[in-house]
Amino acid sequence: MSASDLAVPPTALNPLVEIYRDPWLLAVHKPAGLLAHRSPIDKHETEFALQYARQMNGGERVYPVHRLDRPTSGLLVFARDPETASTLGQAMMAGEVSKTYLAMVRGWTPEQGYIDHPLREEPEDRRRKGEPQPVRDARTRYRRLATTEIPVEIEGYPTSRYSLVELYPETGRKHQLRRHMKHINHPIIGDANHGRGRHNRYFAERFGQGRLMLAATAMSFQHPVTGERLDLSVEPEASFLQVLSIFGKDIPGVPVRMKHED
Repeated sequence: MSASDLAVPPTALNPLVEIYRDPWLLAVHKPAGLLAHRSPIDKHETEFALQYARQMNGGERVYPVHRLDRPTSGLLVFARDPETASTLGQAMMAGEVSKTYLAMVRGWTPEQGYIDHPLREEPEDRRRKGEPQPVRDARTRYRRLATTEIPVEIEGYPTSRYSLVELYPETGRKHQLRRHMKHINHPIIGDANHGRGRHNRYFAERFGQGRLMLAATAMSFQHPVTGERLDLSVEPEASFLQVLSIFGKDIPGVPVRMKHED
């Protein structure tokens, strides 16, 4: 990691919001569009959540223990020392960390389901895309929170249907949630790579901004130092809640703040 990875532009406002802090951990809300850390895919970028988390940590180094894709907003956890990072990272690899995501998808999903669909690894560097990649087990549970049908023709039907779902990944493959929802024919709205272009364009035009409708909302795990159960949660950002207005104002599992918006 170079010094440029950790330097924050002097005029930049910190876009992260602190959710939790103790002597060993720092949890923040990352907005959609911000890279978590430097990536071979986005070498030209100069701003990363890692930089801003270090700024929040008084300039002291922080250590990422998991990743959150650039277009995905929500909960991002850093360790404040390498030993804690190693312990929590091992717990994540062992499946001992529970994660919850909120997603808006095309169509009406079943009330609940389990997706057990292996995924071929996606290399970080696009130049290696044509090379053979291993296939890994990948499993995701989901639960439907709400459905809606709007009187808009998008793909040849007089109306268009959508579901709001909670997703619980049991493994941590790259783009797992996006690829799994595409696999069951309920792609996430705003997904440029695995979604449906007409639906993505409709919502981008309707709300004046296009974003991936996927947010990391909760994480539970045994604290790597104290051993106590730690339950972290965060509500989706305003741009996410704005699009959810198509579901009305009374959705189970969605923050009260949204329910009272006009």
